[in-house]
Amino acid sequence: MRILQVSSARAFGGGERHLSDLARGLRGRGHELFVALAEGSPLRWRLSFLPEANVFTLPLRNALDLPGALRLSRLAREKEIDIVHAHVARDYTLASFAARRNARARLVITRHVLFPLSRAHRLALSNVSRVIAVSGAVARALRGQKIFEDEKIRVVENGVDLTRFEQAREKFRKEGRAGDGAPLRVGIVGEVSPVKGHVEFLHAAAQVAEVFGGGVEFFVVGDDLSRGGAYRERVSGVVEEWKLSGRVRFLGRLDEDELPRLLASLDLLVSASRSEAFGLAMVEALACGVPVVATATEGAREVVEDGADGLLVPVGDVNALAAAVVSLLRDEARRRAFGERAVEAASARFDIARTVEATERVYAEALGGGRAPGS
Repeated sequence: MRILQVSSARAFGGGERHLSDLARGLRGRGHELFVALAEGSPLRWRLSFLPEANVFTLPLRNALDLPGALRLSRLAREKEIDIVHAHVARDYTLASFAARRNARARLVITRHVLFPLSRAHRLALSNVSRVIAVSGAVARALRGQKIFEDEKIRVVENGVDLTRFEQAREKFRKEGRAGDGAPLRVGIVGEVSPVKGHVEFLHAAAQVAEVFGGGVEFFVVGDDLSRGGAYRERVSGVVEEWKLSGRVRFLGRLDEDELPRLLASLDLLVSASRSEAFGLAMVEALACGVPVVATATEGAREVVEDGADGLLVPVGDVNALAAAVVSLLRDEARRRAFGERAVEAASARFDIARTVEATERVYAEALGGGRAPGS
């Protein structure tokens, strides 16, 4: 198949990691991959495995960008594209326009988030062949909106390159900690934003620190995309308010080599999100053999097996979050057992090869091949 991936993403997050891993996997299975990106896209360096001639920069300004839609349509026609696959909501209508103007092309979109599409999408995306939901929760949200026919919706969970995380895990095991008595390490990974619950995480961290004193370090990984870094300032203020200075380290966004190393070094990953459609950081932690303590968001309930590879607590309950972290930090044997189960779960459910094969089946359906067994 000749596949055009479309993404106007201006920041790099879980959805963008998924797209780059998916593109690599599809190319490895013999498909011809093309990508259309916005100017300055953070995805470009992650797609360096593609020939330069297959990577295109388009305006992709918004859903009403007619010049961008025309250029995308021309690209699809000139490259004889079979599948136009869009990942960001503002790109859906542009990709739909491109597919409409090319009899050969079929439109596939991926929905990475839970918040609803507008009713205008019912008409604008009437030509969509398949809609990929990254979790059962997203699929249920889509069906509830009644914008797409149920038979067009497919659940394909995001996967990760397990090898990268296995290597990081083994390297950490060989090297070990800096020395006996080194602090326990607890981290939170994701965009620094209110929905990810960083303030709640730090409130819980303060309670944990009361129990362990200087025996625990806390790591915050991710960019602050708020205007002028306003939210990061608020979070930094919480660090001061709760007397966590010197115990919390802000690492910003880590690259594809640094993140697995950091995750492998953690004793626990915490997800304090208020809402989560899937939770790729949780999957990556499991792949490193790191237990997860998470608020019971829609996505966390599909990733974490409560009492087996992590613990789930009510959304917004800081006391429960802190108590769960304390309980696992105090119980090394249970933590190790959770970590072993985490690796098994990641291997069984979240290998990127599984995601690539499932997406490939969705493409085949879109092109008229029918629903493949096991899809």
